[in-house]
Amino acid sequence: MKLTTKGRYAVTAMLDLALHAHTDPVSLAEISTRQEISLSYLEQLFAKLRRKDLVASTRGPGGGYRVARALSDVAISEIIEAVNESFDATQCQGKENCHSQGRCLTHDLWDALSAQIEEFLSGVSLQDLIDRQNVQTVTVRQDTIMMRRGSEGFAEASNG
Repeated sequence: MKLTTKGRYAVTAMLDLALHAHTDPVSLAEISTRQEISLSYLEQLFAKLRRKDLVASTRGPGGGYRVARALSDVAISEIIEAVNESFDATQCQGKENCHSQGRCLTHDLWDALSAQIEEFLSGVSLQDLIDRQNVQTVTVRQDTIMMRRGSEGFAEASNG
């Protein structure tokens, strides 16, 4: 199983959203800047996340997104599945036709690995990730960089 960029970005964006949507909705532009993910790509991902009721959106000025449920109720596996990613590590995508005469010799091995990956990610919630110290450290660093960029832009506009 190869977790694609789509799955990684979806989890990263949802974690960023969970960390920053304390009172006000978070715009995709903010997530895009903090996580260095293309805004148009985030729009595609969030459309899928919204369809699966993982995020709720608010339109208009001050609008943006929030996580739709309690953070402890959002499993990482749900996020990955919402953007059409699969945990299947088999060559045949579970169809059991990986070899010309049916299943290949290692089908059961890869199938068991897929089940283990899904079970692991089903047991990890957004809240679990937020509670990790390294996530808090990275968030503080990213927010500090964003504030510096914002104040530099304000200083340039004031001097201009």
